[in-house]
Amino acid sequence: MLAIGRPLALVDVHRVARDDQPVCLDDSARAELAHTRAHLEASLEQDATIYGVNTGFGALSESRVSSEDLAQLQVNLLRSHAAGVGKPLRRTFVRAILLLRAHTLAQGASGASPALVDHLIEMLNRGVTPVVPCQGSVGASGDLAPLAHLALVAIGEGEAYVRGAEKAVPGAQALAAVGLAPYALGPKEGLSLINGTQMMTAIAALAAVDAGELVIAADVLGALSLDSLLGSIRPLDPRIHAGKPHPGQIASAATIRGLVEGSELNTSHAACGLVQDAYSLRCMPQVHGAVRSALAYVANALTIEVNAFTDNPLVLAREDGGFDVISGGNFHGASVAVPIDHLSAAMTTLGTISERRLDRFLNPASSRGLPAFLATRPGLESGMMMIQVTASALASECKVLSMPASVDTIPTSAGKEDHVSMGPIAARKLDSVVGAVARILAIEGVIAARALDLRDKETSPPLRRAHALIRKYVAPTTGDRSMSAEIEELAAAIRRGELAAAVGLRSPLAEG
Repeated sequence: MLAIGRPLALVDVHRVARDDQPVCLDDSARAELAHTRAHLEASLEQDATIYGVNTGFGALSESRVSSEDLAQLQVNLLRSHAAGVGKPLRRTFVRAILLLRAHTLAQGASGASPALVDHLIEMLNRGVTPVVPCQGSVGASGDLAPLAHLALVAIGEGEAYVRGAEKAVPGAQALAAVGLAPYALGPKEGLSLINGTQMMTAIAALAAVDAGELVIAADVLGALSLDSLLGSIRPLDPRIHAGKPHPGQIASAATIRGLVEGSELNTSHAACGLVQDAYSLRCMPQVHGAVRSALAYVANALTIEVNAFTDNPLVLAREDGGFDVISGGNFHGASVAVPIDHLSAAMTTLGTISERRLDRFLNPASSRGLPAFLATRPGLESGMMMIQVTASALASECKVLSMPASVDTIPTSAGKEDHVSMGPIAARKLDSVVGAVARILAIEGVIAARALDLRDKETSPPLRRAHALIRKYVAPTTGDRSMSAEIEELAAAIRRGELAAAVGLRSPLAEG
């Protein structure tokens, strides 16, 4: 059971969203929630003007709302803000968003009641997944439209899936199917459900966990390619990397060298007289290492955001034991949008160097003795010609997707919200880049495994295990065939961490 209201790691988000790990509310967080909620309600009794509690929203914040309309104000907010369009987000994304929304409320600074957090947790544990359109958020004041669609289901409106069902049903029906009643919102609770960065953070958190597996897979497949292309391990000498001691570079160099050491194939060509390999082989530690470092930076930013309170206004404790209700800007997504864009560019670099490695196998001028396109009968057969084209298409698509979304902004809400992050766009682009890079790496694996089959000597024990994992999903080449389904299966296995596990390695994010 995962307790929210105390720090979560990115892998926790992964386990809840993808593996259905159950969730509960931490006892100390429950007590803090009750405390801050009581203060907010006391402030209302004193007739204080509090943004979003007894005022309108955004540019309408100067409009005071009467006490008898406070509950309706919150319902109206959800209905009006549920303005998203486009295809629904994947269910795993929505589960992650639901988890993070409950978790940020559990921090206590939103003034939400423990009952609201309990309701969100029960939706998550019982498998109610709201239908959330993918488009409509600019990433400040938070992910308003997507979170409003999510919140509507909590009050019995909108649409949702129930675990195991293929079709969405009305929100009230989905809640009833799992024994839940619609939640009755109190003052501020509608606003507390939608003000924050949970859409962009959830999508990016899951993409970052996958990226961690791809960083390891790139080292494994790079090592397999290095050996199958008769490349040298001398550029992996620790003394080289001690002179440029970026932590990621040192880690990748050590990993690749450790994977190739003990290879009969590598030993057989160690004195072949070739002076230098191409950059895609020789510079793997420098390139892969830069991606490792980028991932560490982004994972840190996302972990901070996962555990932040991102609402507005915030109910914050004073040293004298009292509370202040303060408007701020923690809903702005720049703190994650900029790192997310950075990771998209870094992962694209991982894909482009992989594509250059796999290309070298197919040209007799660079493959060091292999047949053209690794075909059994070149000319009659096209061999691996077209999957290299697919890898090139994916690499170029990644380059387009690496244009940062966070450099864009557009004013909304009559100019009140005059600078926004575009974090949700950045996060969806990152998810696309990670998916494409997984497929490029899978294609490299297919081609490197085929090349190894054509060599007359064995590789190292760990690389033999990597080869066996590839063969679990991709049959040996016996002639031309469509390889689309096998590439997809291998890419999915790589994202699940199977390749890393096969050689005894772990993602840098495996422990959070």
